[in-house]
Amino acid sequence: MRKKSMLAESWWDYTTIDEQIMRDAAKLTAEDILQLSRPGFKVIFHDTLESFYLAEALQYIDAWQQATPSAPTGICGPIGPTEQLPLVAQLVNSLDISLKNCHFWGMDEWYENGTEVPATHPLSFVKANNDLLFNHIKPELRMPDENIHYPLASTLAEYTKSFDEIRCVTMQGGQGDAKHWAFNDPLPRSGKYIDNPPTPEEYRQLSARIVDLHPITLMQNARTSGGGYVVGVPQQALTVGPVETWKSERVSIWQAGNHDNAFGMRLTPFMISKGLVDTAVPMSLLADHPNVEFHYYRPAIKSVTTEMH
Repeated sequence: MRKKSMLAESWWDYTTIDEQIMRDAAKLTAEDILQLSRPGFKVIFHDTLESFYLAEALQYIDAWQQATPSAPTGICGPIGPTEQLPLVAQLVNSLDISLKNCHFWGMDEWYENGTEVPATHPLSFVKANNDLLFNHIKPELRMPDENIHYPLASTLAEYTKSFDEIRCVTMQGGQGDAKHWAFNDPLPRSGKYIDNPPTPEEYRQLSARIVDLHPITLMQNARTSGGGYVVGVPQQALTVGPVETWKSERVSIWQAGNHDNAFGMRLTPFMISKGLVDTAVPMSLLADHPNVEFHYYRPAIKSVTTEMH
């Protein structure tokens, strides 16, 4: 039986993995992280926040400029980071790019009281994308509403099917404290997973779905989006899954230091580079995806040190 979590005993998380993996990851320097690139996994540094978020925004433009009437394309994007979204709108407007044949998948939405939260909810991901991106695009350039896909409670199967019908050039994401992408959190330590977490093969079969959120994720979202008011954060969400992720041509993870910490930003690239896949660290599953990029704002990498504040 694996050891129990230091953070939440009834859940799996990174504190249950081999401690030697964590020790090896913690001592990585920035240059060590850069050297973790291998075929299928690329580590990219950006020296300024301007270049970081512009590069992230340009992935939207790259995906959308490949769209044609007979071969539509799209990008699946996160809320977190969000700083790239106004830049995407500015680029679309400045370059006069018609989004008529383009698609967008939102990665997540909160789930509460038996359905997704309304777009008026202050934490709504639909609201955030509209407020930061779509409402800023010139009306004549905007993509049709039916080309915008979210994992909603009543349309999860359609959401999953859309990844078979439209080419997803890139799935972007951030990395949370739980070492997730989207809301693919570690699972509860219960039932058949009481002694060991699911195998990578089992986890990879998960598609878009309703999820119970890990306590780490609840605290993170309270910290980053709710002023620390954790009781105001919904405890469930709808999320894109590994099934849709593996139908995307590229997975692109962006780390500016606002969501995960210095240790987390070392642990997951180390596990991906070395092929150390463990579902207690969901991001490590990307070791088996054929085209993964990790982008870093270099000054955010810092070091894993212990000092009292």
